[in-house]
Amino acid sequence: MSDKKIDILYVDDEENNLISFKATFRLKYNISIALSAAAAIKVLEKKPIEIIITDQRMPNMTGIEFLENILEKYPDPIRILLTGYADMNAVIDAVNKGKIFHYLSKPWSENELDETIRKAFEVYKANKQIKEMNSKLAVSNDQLEFLLRQKLLS
Repeated sequence: MSDKKIDILYVDDEENNLISFKATFRLKYNISIALSAAAAIKVLEKKPIEIIITDQRMPNMTGIEFLENILEKYPDPIRILLTGYADMNAVIDAVNKGKIFHYLSKPWSENELDETIRKAFEVYKANKQIKEMNSKLAVSNDQLEFLLRQKLLS
């Protein structure tokens, strides 16, 4: 899994930011970009995404609203919020409602964002491992219950 490129979705209503992000990280990561929350949802419907990076201030739907709206259907991707505004209420909302992993201010620093993506992916992998272990445990529990019932019935 270490050779696999991380699948990232970057959502921003400013096309220049999308182009800049893709140009900076396209060799390291599999980048999908979206100019709006609606476009981002279409991307999520088509391909698996491991990390979502979204701008907060966008028309029609803020980054937090977008993250909150997709939480039930797409709970696994790790979420990173970018904002050019020092809006603490937005950050608090993002943590509480959008379940963000990290908050970064714009303009982002390449090194800081890269480091955040790497840390987010570690969390993604750990969460996936826990889900797989829980699934195996549930199967084992079902098998044990079945065997116990057989023993009690005989």
